[in-house]
Amino acid sequence: MNKNKLYLFLLGLAGLSLILFLLALLSGKGSYTGPLLFACFTFLAFGVRGNPVGKGFSYTIMIFAVVTISMYYPVLFLKWGDFELKATIVPLLQIIMFGMGSQMSYRDFAGVIKMPKGVLVGLACQFTIMPIIGFTIASTFGFPPEVAAGIILVGSSPSGLASNVMSFIAKANLALSVTLTAVATMLAPLITPSLMKLLAGQFVPVDFWAMMISIINMVILPIVAGLMFHALAYGQEKQKNRLIQAWVYLLIIAGKNLILFQTSEMDTGAALLQFGKDLAWFLLLPVVAAILFSRLKGDKKSVLNRVTAFFSMAGIGAIIMVITAAGRDSLLEIGMLLILACLLHNTAGYFLGYWICKLARMDEKSCRTIALEVGMQNGGLASGIALQMGRVATIGLAPAVFGPMMNITGSSLATWWRRKSENETPSSG
Repeated sequence: MNKNKLYLFLLGLAGLSLILFLLALLSGKGSYTGPLLFACFTFLAFGVRGNPVGKGFSYTIMIFAVVTISMYYPVLFLKWGDFELKATIVPLLQIIMFGMGSQMSYRDFAGVIKMPKGVLVGLACQFTIMPIIGFTIASTFGFPPEVAAGIILVGSSPSGLASNVMSFIAKANLALSVTLTAVATMLAPLITPSLMKLLAGQFVPVDFWAMMISIINMVILPIVAGLMFHALAYGQEKQKNRLIQAWVYLLIIAGKNLILFQTSEMDTGAALLQFGKDLAWFLLLPVVAAILFSRLKGDKKSVLNRVTAFFSMAGIGAIIMVITAAGRDSLLEIGMLLILACLLHNTAGYFLGYWICKLARMDEKSCRTIALEVGMQNGGLASGIALQMGRVATIGLAPAVFGPMMNITGSSLATWWRRKSENETPSSG
């Protein structure tokens, strides 16, 4: 069976599963609806890969399969024995952030100097439009306080890797996208807790310093580890640059531990032990891994790209699965209203981001880039913060809904922009 026939066969199975699902639903045989709907999404996710346009939606459809199985069988994704699966959220997020850092170098931050207007406008839009819209929606939709705080948390988070992918698809300014994501992520430990304290403090208690430390642990240190790995693994950096970067990363780790020591009741011995652990995990281990990696033969970078992409997608899927299972009851109660709220939040980010850039007289590619950066948030980080706040089943709901939705809207918008670019003549471009 050739590939085209296989894809058609899978699409046929998806259609059959959907028909059987509807029959089971209408006949009242609820025990069959979950597996059939899961099978429909799974077959569809692989079947659409035979179409160039549909291929971009494959991962998002798979996320719907994950959400389906979590909603029907939440017990499977809450605890395995005595181990609570929500404990995997932070390690998974750290692996994703390490993968992000391993694909970057310090040169990705040079865009601040090369494209200052784009970066400044992008950051201003990122950290004003989405938090304000999130606060407005949270205040007007009548959600329970913790769910409302989750919407604000999504808006207060930086953009994620998905926006870079969409900028590439849209033929936008990919260099600006990567720089904005990198800089916004590095600013998150300061800006996200500040926005949450200001906007969400009336809904839930917000500990500024605890949230800052959580973001540094979940995002900054893993990215630093990835950057250190990148600096050593490919043999492209001069020895002097490697040493400078190592010292900078050492200072970042030391700074995080100094903040932790000053803002907690940790004694000196415990603080030194934590500093040693951070050095081992986020500096020493990446160095050893990079040295071993550099000795491998073949197209190492391509292999690493595929591996990190796979683990990132699998990790995000697992995080959504656990959060959906934990918040199933709340989702059944307010699910449709929350979906509407997240859709408004997401699309308003695209719209306002694009037209504010137009008013700032920026070029079309940069307008598209900033629109995607504003509308697409780092839902994984928001989920991790919700877990650290001890409210993953409520505050974590909005990130779990927002993530799959932004992939649908973002890929649709990026594909439309790409086609528009391809159809434009040189004279009209």
